[in-house]
Amino acid sequence: MGIFPLPGLKISPCATLPAKKIDPPAKTLKHGRELKLIIFHYHLRPGGVRRILELATPHLLHARRNLREIVLAAGEATDHRWNEFYGRHVAPTPVEFFLDPALGYVSEQSARPGIITPRVRAALRKLFAGATPSNTLVWAHNLGIARNLVLTRELTRLCAARGIPLLLHHHDWWFDNRWLRWPEMRRTGFATLSAAARAVFATAPAVRHLAINQADAAVLRHHFGPRAGWLPNLSECTPAPKPARRQAAHDWLQAKIADHGAPVWLLPCRLLRRKNVAEALLLTRWLRPEAWLVTTGDVSSADEADYCARLTQAARRHHWRVRLGVLAGNEARKPAIPKLLAASEAVMLTSIQEGFGLPYLEAVAARRPLIARALPNIAPDLAQFGFKFPQYYEEILVHPRLFDWHAEHRRQTRKFAAWKQQLPASCRRLAGTPLMLAAPAPQPVPFSRLTLTAQIEVLAHPTRESWTLCAALNPFLARWRERAATGRLQISAWPKTADPWLSGPAYARRFFQFTRRPAGAAPAGAAQAAQQEFIRAKLDATQLFPLLWSTQS
Repeated sequence: MGIFPLPGLKISPCATLPAKKIDPPAKTLKHGRELKLIIFHYHLRPGGVRRILELATPHLLHARRNLREIVLAAGEATDHRWNEFYGRHVAPTPVEFFLDPALGYVSEQSARPGIITPRVRAALRKLFAGATPSNTLVWAHNLGIARNLVLTRELTRLCAARGIPLLLHHHDWWFDNRWLRWPEMRRTGFATLSAAARAVFATAPAVRHLAINQADAAVLRHHFGPRAGWLPNLSECTPAPKPARRQAAHDWLQAKIADHGAPVWLLPCRLLRRKNVAEALLLTRWLRPEAWLVTTGDVSSADEADYCARLTQAARRHHWRVRLGVLAGNEARKPAIPKLLAASEAVMLTSIQEGFGLPYLEAVAARRPLIARALPNIAPDLAQFGFKFPQYYEEILVHPRLFDWHAEHRRQTRKFAAWKQQLPASCRRLAGTPLMLAAPAPQPVPFSRLTLTAQIEVLAHPTRESWTLCAALNPFLARWRERAATGRLQISAWPKTADPWLSGPAYARRFFQFTRRPAGAAPAGAAQAAQQEFIRAKLDATQLFPLLWSTQS
């Protein structure tokens, strides 16, 4: 095992120490005792989890003055500037970065599967040396995507054995269009669905399962009762950036696109297939042809490299007005996301899959118009918070003359069959029929239900031609196009009803409510039953997107 020395930061060496047997915890954390908060994530790359840590940690510290130390445990933390920023952000509370490759993605580790388990155990023994139920609280993010199920299993076992409160905060799931993980999971010792369920949905009394949307939380509560709950991501309507700072971000964007005076439509995301970047480009070209589409993040996973490369190559070949990954690289003076949002003419969110979708709220906070998909698992939550989005849509239909329908049908048939073969045998019969494969003949199809190859075919047509063919299929777009041309895209107001749900104090209050310990463990079989209910829903035809069937779409 190795460590990554970072200047000015406290880094723990990963030595092996014996675990101590600790008595079970009291029913609640003792507020008067000094408490260490250990935060887990596979990495600290730019993205939603890192943003939540920035927003939430100061409020947790304010709500519990006995939180005396924070430890960020991850497989890597290579962004030294962010590490230093976070340390200043939570000062004077000390921050320790506990970094060990064994805690990262299995796919990015060179060790043989049999070596990963002892390495994970050694790292955890070191990290939890001296940890007891009264001095330690663990907050683990997104372990349900199963990028390292050995870590998930060993962490939950350790916390269960010692009685240390463990909040498993689930943002996404491995069985939600991430079946490419299944062979990897089997290679690392999780040969059955039941074994995966026992790791992801641990039932020990010390464990809590938290979801960031109500749809997932309802399933968790059904099976785990008071040991599960809903903890949505936090966000607040902050003061608008000062004009000088907004102008500086605007000038920086103009320099990046090298087209002085051109409007910028921002898609704040990493380059992931599920972000459906090509749809944002299609909408930008239709609604505001002179605008540039700019994405913020770069590729952060090998699984997404082909997607990024093909988009980049197509953009260069066709001279599209798109700038991908504007924040990539080690440039010293890069504007923060809120400033970039405020400096953009409009904000886009075209994802086909999100656990929460912070850009919905961040666009409102930045007082920028938002053009966004109404995702079925998120839209009810946003409505409950009180948000209304004037430029909100479910799908964008495209005419079959804009791509080779029959070639795409054959392509999807082949890719879906290969994808389905990767599923466990018991799940294959649950998979629905993808929308395009159910169509008897060429007809309009949602752009999101195409492979990247067909999406690029659509984009290759001149904007006027594709708009002429598709405008009648999407009548709401004509109104948006007129608004965009005249600078009248509508901006959503931040509702007062959102604060009791999304404010920092509300987040901290709910967070610590989940540290209370209900009597007894979860019902027998709860882990397997919860996973099965999720899998049935995630394999429904409405949840099947060709972009996510293969890393080469």
